[in-house]
Amino acid sequence: MCGIVGYIGKRDVAPLLLEGLARLEYRGYDSAGMVVTSPKSTGLKMVKAKGRVRDLEARVPKRFAGTTGIAHTRWATHGAPSDHNAHPHMDPENKVAVVHNGIVDNASELRAKLEADGVVFASETDTEVLTHLIARSQAETLEEKVREALKVVEGTYGIAVMHADFNDRIVVARNGSPVVLGIGEKEMFVASDVAALVAHTRQVVTLNDGEMATLKAEDFRTYTTTGTRTTATPETVEWEAASYDMGGHDTYMHKEISEQPDAVDRVLRGRIDDRFSTVHLGGLNLDAREARGIRRVKILGCGTSYHAGLIGAGLIESLARIPADSEPASEFRYRNPVVDPDTLYIAVSQSGETYDVLAAVQELKRKGARVLGVVNVVGSAIARETDGGVYVHAGPEVCVVSTKCFTNTVVAFALLALHLGRIRDLSVADGKRIIEGLRRLPSQISEILESEDEIKKLAAEYADAKSMMFIGRVRGYPVALEASLKLKEISYIHAEAYPASELKHGPLALIEPALPTVAIVPDDELLEKNRAALEEIKARSGRILAVAHQEQEKADHTILVPKNEDELDPILMGIPLQLLAYHTALALGRDIDKPRNLAKSVTVE
Repeated sequence: MCGIVGYIGKRDVAPLLLEGLARLEYRGYDSAGMVVTSPKSTGLKMVKAKGRVRDLEARVPKRFAGTTGIAHTRWATHGAPSDHNAHPHMDPENKVAVVHNGIVDNASELRAKLEADGVVFASETDTEVLTHLIARSQAETLEEKVREALKVVEGTYGIAVMHADFNDRIVVARNGSPVVLGIGEKEMFVASDVAALVAHTRQVVTLNDGEMATLKAEDFRTYTTTGTRTTATPETVEWEAASYDMGGHDTYMHKEISEQPDAVDRVLRGRIDDRFSTVHLGGLNLDAREARGIRRVKILGCGTSYHAGLIGAGLIESLARIPADSEPASEFRYRNPVVDPDTLYIAVSQSGETYDVLAAVQELKRKGARVLGVVNVVGSAIARETDGGVYVHAGPEVCVVSTKCFTNTVVAFALLALHLGRIRDLSVADGKRIIEGLRRLPSQISEILESEDEIKKLAAEYADAKSMMFIGRVRGYPVALEASLKLKEISYIHAEAYPASELKHGPLALIEPALPTVAIVPDDELLEKNRAALEEIKARSGRILAVAHQEQEKADHTILVPKNEDELDPILMGIPLQLLAYHTALALGRDIDKPRNLAKSVTVE
């Protein structure tokens, strides 16, 4: 959950590293640092700083020249944010520098052994163990030194290593944490995310787990951690550097909310088959006979992806009539689940690198399960590990909290549910109805976004709340969960989500004027049931903000949303609640793109 950037070539490296760190700051922003050198240099030069990348930039000396370097922006796991815990970590002789994403599980054991041998540690981090192991190795090459150290390390890592005695190269390795090589003209880059690379090259190589690489200015080579050479073919990154810019918006979150009409259009484009009232999803690698043999669908994700999976499970049950449910991947992988050969498993991750989801995929594959991926990043670890899947084509999402990727993921599930439904028992008429509804989504999202000023005013009215309740029934409940999460993530207001039917089973005890309730009230077969819940809240003097298709008499305020098909309404009802969370956080002066304690891509347990 940190950002790595590295470069080797002929250019002045420090500005390149700072630029790359700034693009990766959403992956971690409590401290940062860099090490540089050059072929003519006799050593390594380092600068580190607690805080943001701008704090590091302010500390960079005027004379900090070099043509090779590695840099890091941190999200703390071992040790509080501080100068000495910031990466890179160096040995006492300033020979070896290491940046690391991931967690060394046996760091305490290794640290104790090293301290018994007289090693003095300068930080509280697990990463420093790697630095000392590499520095103390008697191997003749840097590659062998790194390989020797990794043999005794347990856990996850994406690392980049420099050595003063081998200043013509950077050695990198991956196990469970992403490492991407950027191929340039007589220059090479490395990063934990392509966002740091696309301003300079769109030709990339993504390392696999258990793979290492040596980068020199003129070339690179890849090999396994046991030394066997591997073949790496560069791929072209889909998105250009401009896709990662703020585009005139004040925050990335606002930009990404506003991009949703175009993003939804992209996930639909080229996939609808009007002739048979279905969709084409060529990447599934699942033929009609296999699809008809599915007896259950299990969706695995974390956070926002889990919530998208809940809506997806409802769509699959409704349209394909296959029992389906969604579960946090972090729980699934620890409960020794029964893996059924007739169950289709679906792994959901924006980054395609979420460690808990990836570990669940690997365990399922080990047990012979069929696993599909629903991811945003092409070529990501989950995309490569699964049997097939659906790319959601939301485009780069830089803000830590997910908005457009959540929406596109749910739309992707609607496509999958329609595909499975038409193979099974969904009628042509219903298929056509859903397709027409899908096509209306981009314009309806635009219509919702046009009401932003009204939602901003409502946010100002509720921003003084210390806690908020979110409720929804059946299709509306996952919307309430996601809206509650969004508010917590960026405004730091405590929020809880409950099924509306569960109010009388306990949560009504919390209702009072100081606790507003946001109610999801679609105009569907449960409308009167949801209105009854509003009656219960109003009878206890609770304030109500409804998100509905028509004005709600019992609500203090109603945000009106255009009506689509019942099955697709949750997609639209989540959009105004993204704006509500955004403007609430804005009113409170929060750092919206980089909320405290969080990072974008969760690649550690």
